[in-house]
Amino acid sequence: MSLRVAKAHAYGNDFLLVARDQTGIVAGRSEASALARVVCDRHRGIGADGLIVYEARTRGAAMLLFNADGSPSELSGNGLRCLAALLARTQKLDPGSALAVDTDAGPKTLDLLGREGERYTFRAALGPPEDVRQITIPVSGESLTASVMRLGNPQCVVLGPLPDRERFNQLGPALATHEMFPAGTNVEFAHVETPDRVRILIWERGVGPTTSSGTGTSAAAVAAAAHGGAARALDVVAPGGTQRVEWRDDGVYLTGWAEIVLEGDWLSDHWRRADMPTPRIQA
Repeated sequence: MSLRVAKAHAYGNDFLLVARDQTGIVAGRSEASALARVVCDRHRGIGADGLIVYEARTRGAAMLLFNADGSPSELSGNGLRCLAALLARTQKLDPGSALAVDTDAGPKTLDLLGREGERYTFRAALGPPEDVRQITIPVSGESLTASVMRLGNPQCVVLGPLPDRERFNQLGPALATHEMFPAGTNVEFAHVETPDRVRILIWERGVGPTTSSGTGTSAAAVAAAAHGGAARALDVVAPGGTQRVEWRDDGVYLTGWAEIVLEGDWLSDHWRRADMPTPRIQA
């Protein structure tokens, strides 16, 4: 039995996209979680940072998102854009079109700004950040000041010089699974280079290091503006590339691209087997 899958990425942050109604295999959240653990594995599956199960609608969709370790996530800005790129492709939408996507973090809208080949650029309305504040976190034998918030999902941003690889690999998972965040959190280290430019490193909940994160990029911009002296419209540079963030009175707007890289049939149904080992996503 095969499963029709599309793959897309935004600045290297990659997702697998499966239509819920095209096979009936993904019947619910538990099945989708099991599928995510196997199909996202980069050695035994196709490989991705997350799985999106969606139901297409005219100029939009409803989606469920699962991290590579099978854990659910409320929202991904990059994943949202990857799904929007697939919808724009299949529904043959032109620049100037708008899409609406229902997520576990509420409805989100995206405006299609342009297309080059299979690369689609969108401006996504992610909504207002919630509970933006600074806290002190005891971690790894020290106390860190972090900006925390919800931007559809939990975010923890540490402002200051970017850590080296060893420190990043130590603090990233320690913060992501810290007891202060019972549901876990996404982690960004953010350095304000100029008032309109911030550079970040990302440790994503349920995944580990990623080259990009849409909500992480947006959270870093909010933290930099709220607590780091940055402007409310700025470029955020991640290892995978640069996205534009605008923090306006009505919410956060994220502009960037997503690219479709394949559509095909995944032939394995091993994810159904109870004895299938669960990949461990940890650095």
